[in-house]
Amino acid sequence: MITGEVLGLLVAGVVAGVVSTVVSLASIVSYPALLAFGLPPLTANVTNTVALMFTGVGAAVGSRPELEGQGGRVLRLGWVTALGGAAGALLLLVTPARTFELIAPWLIAGASLLLIRRPAVRPGGEHGVLFRVALFVVSIYIGYFGAAGGILMFAVLSGFLDQPPAKLNAMKNVLSGLANAVAALGFALFGPVDWGAALPLATGFLLGGWLGPKIARRLPGQSLRYLAAGCGVAVAIKLGYDSYVS
Repeated sequence: MITGEVLGLLVAGVVAGVVSTVVSLASIVSYPALLAFGLPPLTANVTNTVALMFTGVGAAVGSRPELEGQGGRVLRLGWVTALGGAAGALLLLVTPARTFELIAPWLIAGASLLLIRRPAVRPGGEHGVLFRVALFVVSIYIGYFGAAGGILMFAVLSGFLDQPPAKLNAMKNVLSGLANAVAALGFALFGPVDWGAALPLATGFLLGGWLGPKIARRLPGQSLRYLAAGCGVAVAIKLGYDSYVS
């Protein structure tokens, strides 16, 4: 790739990394950027997924204050999301994506509405079976389809853990990152990844993932929750139009 394309993807990665860690919508920036630089849709999709796992790394480093004392929880829940991401990637390799394209708008809209009107924390918390099942299902979605998967993860965490939004967002970034990383590993081994595009994009994701938590922790009160919810509703409308009308 020429220098201009490398710089363009680096900048796109930084912006997408920030957007990912704050409102969980990295691919609305990075995927179109890859298409704009001439990658075919399938190659752009798997390249984006592989590069996106570096957002989780950057977010984990940038979220150290919010993640302090949460190491045990990450370990207890991380294996659930990793298995879900692997299951989702496997499903993607053997089934058409049309089914998820049809249900994704409803999932994202429902999760966004839950963020606007947060329900009471459910009994059992992080140790409940229902919580583990919900995490696993959302992680399958992230590994399979991915669009706004972080918003779904944020909604699940909000419904089961009594934590401030900034801490939930940091946990969301790490757990979603694990699900995405497992899926990305499969795509790196078996998918048509364009490594010339993946490397500068991944570098940008790493930087943006590090910067994003610094922005998120400065948002007042519940504004992070409402911002994510508003973006989620907008994405649900767009995906619904593409799936049912276009």
